[in-house]
Amino acid sequence: MIKNFLIIKFIGKDDKLGLRINKDFFVYNFQKKNERLVSVIYKFLKSHSIKLDKNFSVIVNQGPGSFSGIRISLAVAKGLEISKNIRLYGYKNTDLSEFNQSNIENLLKKNLIEKKLIKPIYLS
Repeated sequence: MIKNFLIIKFIGKDDKLGLRINKDFFVYNFQKKNERLVSVIYKFLKSHSIKLDKNFSVIVNQGPGSFSGIRISLAVAKGLEISKNIRLYGYKNTDLSEFNQSNIENLLKKNLIEKKLIKPIYLS
């Protein structure tokens, strides 16, 4: 079961990060298109004193969305999985109507996340 997680929506439009720790949920809204994902994630996790370990998960948006945004977010998420031994999952943007805690919890309850991140969906 996924308890504590970082959720990444970085698809080139309305980009956000979400963080659930215990029952608390925090959202970071990207202000500029050129914000660097890795440094934003690092500062976001550090500001909430998060320790990444095997009990932590990252959920990343697989699209549809911009090619660059999806590739960057998948690469960052995969890097976290490998370096910190965390669990990695993906979701489709169409399965999350609005980026908020209750919709994300429904995404998890309905088991709309995938363990295999093989087929991202790009917009042409």
